[in-house]
Formats: sequence, structure tokens, C-alpha cells
Amino acid sequence: MSRRKKYLFFIGIMILAGIGKVYYDTNIFKVETVTMKTEKLASNQSFTILQLTDIHNKEFGKENESLLKKVQDIDPDIVVITGDLISRQTDQLDNAFELVEKLVELNPNIYYVSGNHEWENPLREKLFEGLEKRNVRMIDNQNALVEIDNMLIQIAGVADVSTEHDRLDLAAEGLAEDYFTLLLSHAPDVMENDYPGEIDLILSGHTHGGQIRLPLIGAFIAPDQGFFPKYDKGLFTLKEGQQLYIDSGLGTSTVPVRLFNQSQMTLFTIEGIAD
Repeated sequence: MSRRKKYLFFIGIMILAGIGKVYYDTNIFKVETVTMKTEKLASNQSFTILQLTDIHNKEFGKENESLLKKVQDIDPDIVVITGDLISRQTDQLDNAFELVEKLVELNPNIYYVSGNHEWENPLREKLFEGLEKRNVRMIDNQNALVEIDNMLIQIAGVADVSTEHDRLDLAAEGLAEDYFTLLLSHAPDVMENDYPGEIDLILSGHTHGGQIRLPLIGAFIAPDQGFFPKYDKGLFTLKEGQQLYIDSGLGTSTVPVRLFNQSQMTLFTIEGIAD
């Protein structure tokens, strides 16, 4: 084989490998796991939270059978959906409604906050009403005291920050310091907000982890943060006793591909350490 043919063969192999990597990262999801300790629970207490975010109306398997099977296998105490269940271009809600109906069958503790794509979609009110009708707890700009296996925790939520529908003051109203407190916020608004001290963990999405990441560099660009964002994906400590987690999500927007940034959901285990 001539040098030129070897070169073309090598280029062809690299192109095929790249296509395969894009397909895998975009269409095969993984489950990230995060364990956190808290003094607000006794040492014999723990619970689990499964975060789904930025689905953007994407399906994993026929009628989302792969995603639903994984949720069933994990069997978390709580499922949270942190916005962008649909895309701004979504013109029918059947897929979203079918997904949440089956999620509620698997787990009645489903909490949801809105994302920017919902607010930018003309069907948003129909979506919000349909979610409530299907027993998904929409927790935009409010909070709730939730009991799980004789444990009490607080779940607060804000409507989408990036489209200026958030009211953190309402979401935090009446929160007590004694309970482990989770805040759901689609966009990680860390540059603007000083989150109240009662909040222990903020769960966000929105960034897609950059969607396309560069080896050794990370996210090239993220919404609201520009190029080479600091808060792209993963766990960040905002101050003592308060952490932010940004999930890179399941779906895509703008460009329907992921690269070096596999689709994912995240399972949190919150463990008590108090005597």
C-alpha cells in the first residue's frame, strides 16, 4: 500500500471513529453517582435523588424504554426534573406526557422546575397544566416539606432564571435550617445569587456540560457564561455547607450532537452523619 493510501486509510478510520463517538455520546446515556454527607440527618438515615435534566424531548429507545428501565432499576426515593423537558421548537407534547406518566407510575415523588425552553415554547401553559394533571409536582418559586421513610427534607424550586421568571425569595420563604434542603434551579445562576444559608444542595442543568467538550480543556461554551465557562458540569462548593451540582443532561439543543460529553442522569445518595 502506498504512503498516500495509508494516509487516506488512516483518515477514514479516524472519521469513522469520530462518528461512532458522537453517536455513542449522544444516544447512550450513563448514570453518574454522587454521595454527600450531611449533619442534618442521623448517621442511620439516608435517601436517594435521581436528577433528569435537559431531555429536550429526546427518546432513549422506543417510547423511552431504556430510560424508564434504568429509573426502575435505580428505584430512587425522589426524581427531580430540572427543566427543558421539551425544546422551544417542540410542537406536540405527547412524548413528554407519556414519559412523565410512566415515571409517575414508577415513582410518585416527581418534582419539576421550568427551563428556558419551556418558557420560549408557545405550548408552555398546556405543558405546565398537563404535568400537574399527571401528578408531577411543579415547584416553581415555592417549596415543600417532604417525608421520606420518616425523614423530613425540604425541596425548593425556582422558575427559570435565564428568562427572568425566578423568584428565589418566594422559593426560600419559610425554609427551616434544621432540615436538609434541596433547591432545584434549571440555570446555575451562581454569578447573581447569594443562595440562602438554609439551602444545602442546588441541582441545575442548562449548560449541557458544554455539549461538545474539548479534551484537556473542557466545555468550549455554555449559555449565559460565554466561552470556557467555569460552571460547566459537576459539583462545586459555593460556601461552607452549600454545594451546587450541574448535570450535563440527556438531550441536545441547537446542534443535535454530543462529543466527549456523554448523555447522563445523576443519582445522589444523601447520608446522615449526625450522632
